[in-house]
Amino acid sequence: MSTYTKEDILGKAKELAKMIATTEEVEFFKKAEAQINTNASVARLMGQIKNLQKQAVNLQHYQKHEASREVEEKIDALMAELDSIPVVQEFKQSQSDVNDILQMVSHTISNKVTDEIIESTGGDLLKGTTGSQEGCSPGGCGCH
Repeated sequence: MSTYTKEDILGKAKELAKMIATTEEVEFFKKAEAQINTNASVARLMGQIKNLQKQAVNLQHYQKHEASREVEEKIDALMAELDSIPVVQEFKQSQSDVNDILQMVSHTISNKVTDEIIESTGGDLLKGTTGSQEGCSPGGCGCH
């Protein structure tokens, strides 16, 4: 088995990142984001939300709890309106799809590294133990 340097691994990670960046899911995400950025309704709602968020921060700072709660309710209503716009729904779904790919890659790498360590130490994949743990009993190791 070959040994690799950190640079080798980072090179492969960059290659993998380029592959992910050209998936259908990422392409859809980019298109959805472009549509969001040119949608007048989205821009209007985002502007209103940002203004209300600034108000909420000021009201909280001055401990105006009732007014702050009312502003938070307005923000929630505007967020719900924003979320009801189809292009926003598509954008959020595309974000989720891209995140799923990244999570899948991360879990696959993590699981494979663990499996490689177990196998390379003569361990048991089914038990999830490395070879250094073989021969140990629940009451203690007989290796001391």
